[in-house]
Amino acid sequence: MGKIQAVCISEKRGTQKKALPQVRILENFGLEGDAHAGNWHRQVSLLSYERVKEFEQKGIQVEAGAFGENLLVSGIDFKMLPVGTKLRCQNVLLEITQIGKECHSHCEIFHAIGDCIMPREGVFARVLQGGIVKVGDVMEIVSCSDFNSK
Repeated sequence: MGKIQAVCISEKRGTQKKALPQVRILENFGLEGDAHAGNWHRQVSLLSYERVKEFEQKGIQVEAGAFGENLLVSGIDFKMLPVGTKLRCQNVLLEITQIGKECHSHCEIFHAIGDCIMPREGVFARVLQGGIVKVGDVMEIVSCSDFNSK
């Protein structure tokens, strides 16, 4: 079980996301107001809070959304979950569609520091059911392709 530490959007692609107290997540679209939302397989990006804290041990402080993540969540190591895993947070139901991504143009963090954890630590999901998500909400794994439960 995890806990939402930040919800973030960016109104324009290629810019750092900004943290909000809550956000509406739209079915088969993504976060309302986020430039990366749309009818595709990477509607929501998720990153483990613990991986960000490990990165900060290099002496670099980063704000929520700096790696381009929509949801920063403690207590879940997303890169360990297989594609097809379903996650629930309040009424929102997400399905992991991709683990990591190739970083073609590099984010602002990479340009400033020379490293970004999103390509190796982040995951992407599509929205099966929408709703409101806010900081402090609980996220749980409701199904995983490694086992058959709901």
